[in-house]
Amino acid sequence: MASICVAVITRNEEKNIAECLAGAAWADEILVLDSLSTDGTVELARRQGARVFQRAFTNFAEQRNAALCLARSDWVLFVDADERISPALAEEIRQQVEATEQDQNLVCGFWVPRENHIWGKVIRHAGWYPDYQLRLLRRGRASYDPAREVHELVRLEGEGKYLSEPLIHYNYHSIRQFATKQKLYSAIQARSMLQAGIRPKPHNYVLQPLREFWRRYVRLRGWQDGWRGLLLAVLMGYYTLDTYLTLRRLTR
Repeated sequence: MASICVAVITRNEEKNIAECLAGAAWADEILVLDSLSTDGTVELARRQGARVFQRAFTNFAEQRNAALCLARSDWVLFVDADERISPALAEEIRQQVEATEQDQNLVCGFWVPRENHIWGKVIRHAGWYPDYQLRLLRRGRASYDPAREVHELVRLEGEGKYLSEPLIHYNYHSIRQFATKQKLYSAIQARSMLQAGIRPKPHNYVLQPLREFWRRYVRLRGWQDGWRGLLLAVLMGYYTLDTYLTLRRLTR
């Protein structure tokens, strides 16, 4: 049977890490790559039986590539500290990996759907579900593009398939937490756009936020999630505007 490692990238996650790793007890290996936490993350991870390494954070892609190198197993499942692996997902992963090994095909990765819990409720629309993430990777046949600092891009040396059981993601507990994270993402996105030679045009400050709101609320049916869907669409439109404003400042 092929071996499976659950890998978690951490930074000050003592509130989440124990419960996260408890759901990974079925794996052949648990690996935590910690970004120099100053709380109890490392000790809690070791109590759960994880192999713990520390590395100064550069960007998400480089951290995940480092974890791939540290893992010993044939397959690596990346999980964030605020995500949980259900028994049903663990069973599906075992079955799919074993079937892949028996077929000896060129499958090198699996996309996992995510069930996002935002502000106390599962969000089913507005682009938040099924929210597929390429997280289960055949070690040695997959890597992360180091040019993508956030929302990482996986490079597969073969085929990718899809799982059906979701990874449970306790995403945002408050509007303030959401705003802080999106502000960070917009700054990173603006830097990436600048490096790609993109410069803001006057119409971008109006049309791009409106398009994002329309995409989230109407095309992706965010209205079906009530006030949460409306607020998510408004905020995503706002942070699209913020991205272009940040790009303008960087350009100047």
